[in-house]
Amino acid sequence: MNPPEVNAPPPPAIPPAPQAKPPRRSRWVGSLVALVLVGLVGGAAWYLVNRANSDGGEGPPGRGGPGGGRAMVTVGDAVARKADLPVIVDALGTVIPATTVILRPQVSGMLTQVLFTEGQMVKKGQLLAQIDPRPFEQALMQAQGTRQRDEAQLENARLTLARYRTLLSQDSIARQDVDTQAALVKQLEGTVMTDKAQEGTARLNLDYTRIASPATGRIGLRAVDPGNYVTSGDATGIATITQVAPIDVQFSVPQDRVGDIRAAQGEAGTLAVTALDRGRKAELGKGQFSTLDNQVDTTTGTVKAKARFDNADGALFPNQFVNVQLLLRNVPAVVVPVTAVRTGANGDYVYVINEDRTVSLRKVKRGQATMGLMAIAEGLTEGERVVTEGGDRLQDGMAVQLPGAQAARAPRAGASGPRSGASGPRGERGERGEGGQRRQRPPQNP
Repeated sequence: MNPPEVNAPPPPAIPPAPQAKPPRRSRWVGSLVALVLVGLVGGAAWYLVNRANSDGGEGPPGRGGPGGGRAMVTVGDAVARKADLPVIVDALGTVIPATTVILRPQVSGMLTQVLFTEGQMVKKGQLLAQIDPRPFEQALMQAQGTRQRDEAQLENARLTLARYRTLLSQDSIARQDVDTQAALVKQLEGTVMTDKAQEGTARLNLDYTRIASPATGRIGLRAVDPGNYVTSGDATGIATITQVAPIDVQFSVPQDRVGDIRAAQGEAGTLAVTALDRGRKAELGKGQFSTLDNQVDTTTGTVKAKARFDNADGALFPNQFVNVQLLLRNVPAVVVPVTAVRTGANGDYVYVINEDRTVSLRKVKRGQATMGLMAIAEGLTEGERVVTEGGDRLQDGMAVQLPGAQAARAPRAGASGPRSGASGPRGERGERGEGGQRRQRPPQNP
């Protein structure tokens, strides 16, 4: 028989075991995995973008072609060639007429007629205006009358002198009377000469009432209308005549170029000068260099020069502003476009395009230059190809592509797209598309 159970105290409750926290290392590993995934996604995107950019290069990507490994830079190019580069002195000039005449009246009177049209081309000696001649005609008649009276007195004095000399030979008159009469004859001869001069002056004044053109040229705007009283001291005159054919251009050259100009003028004899408009786009005329001034302008350090132009077409207008190009000589040299030459910390250089479509930086030495061409004295030979546009994005050894080659590849890439599944006449890929689906042939017409 079992002994009775004694009420024993309950065992102490065991607390639940604390939940283990994840170690700190596992969180660090998770962050690292996330970073790796982000890097892989970024690398894949970079690869796809570079591959898309390299498709425009020459050769398949990833096969050693010039554009297969990186993006290509499209550049403009030009070939270095030999040419006669003109040595030109550029200057700013002003067109000046060969002759400028202000048409002024030489006598005072009423202007009765104006016989020219404003802007008309006139010739030397052509009658242009008329002053009332009546007062001058009366003055001429008065001078003629005075002369005739004094000539009659002179003739009488000469006859008297002849009789006195006859009487003196007969010892019938005193010598003093003969000498007095001889002096009177000389006095009257002087009076007649004065009368002739006054008559000539009156005749000249009468001729001045007819205002004729003193030169050939274009007459300007009329300053006086008929009916006005004009005077010989009028500063404005009636009009201005300018000779426009031939015409001159005056310009200034630096004093440092005076020696070159004189040497070239001694060698060639005549130097060609070209006149251009304000924008240097249109040629206004070609002429010949005339001369240099005899002194240097100390305020500007320049010397004035003049050239003459035929100006048969009237393209050059008096007081017009022009750009002048004075051609000294032609120098044979290797030339490239001006945009091909660049300047860096180590001097001037160009990018030369090699046969494998990579570029090489090469130092050069500049020569003479024009508006569009630059002579290369050292560093470049004839036939080499240089970069003219896009050089600011280049580095030595980079691969480039030319606009002409890119345009030539574009049709080939487009032509292969629609028929990318065709590998032969009626082949298996010709029957199926890129996804392997068989195409349905169109029904044949009966």
